[in-house]
Amino acid sequence: MRRSVFAVLTAALVIGMGTIGTGQKNFVARAQQKPETTEVKIDNFSFGPATLTVPVGTSVTWTNRDDIPHTVVSTEGVFKSKVLDTDEKFSFTFSKAGTYPYFCSIHPKMTGKVIVQ
Repeated sequence: MRRSVFAVLTAALVIGMGTIGTGQKNFVARAQQKPETTEVKIDNFSFGPATLTVPVGTSVTWTNRDDIPHTVVSTEGVFKSKVLDTDEKFSFTFSKAGTYPYFCSIHPKMTGKVIVQ
């Protein structure tokens, strides 16, 4: 009975803290990490921030805050939004490291870049 209570308490601590040595075994628990999210604002014919550095697994959401439509299109064909009207959003999750340049297909001088590490 005492050993099973110890095991339950140890498991509870592991969930909260990571790895714990019990003298007999080391328990390793990996807390489920929430995927990171970040936002790029589209405003005044620009993406802000123009260059964004994020870890692998991050979901980036672009929000059109401009009064005219825009798009978010990867120059390498990795992602492509529909035409975004004011306050509409587009999200993409970056699952691989790399550099992802993009632009607005309606206004090609609008460019941005996501660097995934």
